[in-house]
Amino acid sequence: MLLEKIKKFWKAGLAEMNKILSLFVSISIVSLMIAGCGDELPEVSEVREIVVDHEVYPSSEDNFDNAISIAAVYRDIYDEAVETNTLGSLETLRRIVARLGESGYVAVDSENQVDMAGAEQVIDFCKAVDEKKSAVLTIIVIKDFGFRKFDLKTEDGNVNIVRGYYQYDKNGCLQNRNTVSYPADIWQYTEEGYLLFEGSYFSDENYVLTLSDTPEHTALRVLPLDEKCRELNRKYILPVGYERNNIFLTDWSEEDIGDLDFYDIFDSLYPILYEQSIPYAADESLAVGAVYQIPEEIFEDVIMTYFNVSKEALRRETTYIPEKAAYEYRPRGFYEVEYPDIPYPEVVDYMENQDGTITLFINAVYPNSNTSVAYSHRTVIRPLDGDCFQFISNQMTSLEDEHDIWWHSNRLTKEEWLEIYGGAE
Repeated sequence: MLLEKIKKFWKAGLAEMNKILSLFVSISIVSLMIAGCGDELPEVSEVREIVVDHEVYPSSEDNFDNAISIAAVYRDIYDEAVETNTLGSLETLRRIVARLGESGYVAVDSENQVDMAGAEQVIDFCKAVDEKKSAVLTIIVIKDFGFRKFDLKTEDGNVNIVRGYYQYDKNGCLQNRNTVSYPADIWQYTEEGYLLFEGSYFSDENYVLTLSDTPEHTALRVLPLDEKCRELNRKYILPVGYERNNIFLTDWSEEDIGDLDFYDIFDSLYPILYEQSIPYAADESLAVGAVYQIPEEIFEDVIMTYFNVSKEALRRETTYIPEKAAYEYRPRGFYEVEYPDIPYPEVVDYMENQDGTITLFINAVYPNSNTSVAYSHRTVIRPLDGDCFQFISNQMTSLEDEHDIWWHSNRLTKEEWLEIYGGAE
């Protein structure tokens, strides 16, 4: 069974395996930051370097001075957001992107939730690439505590990228966290209005583990998207997403629940309903399989709030213990982990039905696979009073085979769980 899981990753290619190994480096770095800094930004000395052709060069003062000029354009908005604790809010992102656009910059937020400012400049640059003309372009991608600056240059149909990451420290000073340069090995402007590009640069930390350069994938929505689509996405789809559940990865309906995994659904919806982390955690020891008995009122409340499913059907699809009025629950463990970089959903159209339901047409945008449509699905929602709603059905509309969702891992069956843990609790 474990061998099959390993084969599953190998099917994705050696490049993907390298990314998985790189994750351990990132986790180590983040762990050190958390251990030493708590909630504050770490004190990091200014880094000014460009990595080109496996060698390190000092970045030019002009690049950093340009970044300081960009930051000054919206510094008043940033300071206000810090004071009001609204730095990551959608409204703040809109204001920053709009301000930069008014100043002539191309700007967008890192989550593609705000229409790009200066999109016509990007389209003109893409035309220059296609026509093998010379052109330059700078794109600013806003993140909570700073921004990424992409300086693009094209000649003879080739594109080179210099990407700088600039972040404010806890004293409010802009720092260059790192700058890398690489040619675009993949460059495309998609029918859906996305600019996608990929390249690789040298990193000492990643090379130790992967013996290869570090790939960098970028996906930026250029064309505007109906704001209603974005609102529907943020309310119904994004909070659940594609991580550790199959609500949007399989065909099902209220009449035929198909292969829905109600344990994964419980994991995904508990934090949304109760606004707190799920308390039923896996054991810290990899050799121990944790088992809980969740009171029926809690388990059923979570599932039946968002799904029109009967108690009888729910108990039939799970392990219910009548004498204890509880559901047996085994949290996901080490052998059920998923690849960390996964697609994100984007509602691209919707239809309001006569019965009050809403049909959402959704594309899975997958930057790490350089595609704005890894697959598509159609999800029907039933709005209820207030902010409540129920999922009615999901239908995959462009999924060709299981390889398209290779990053997803199903929960262990009870037999597989016993094979690994031997009944240890």
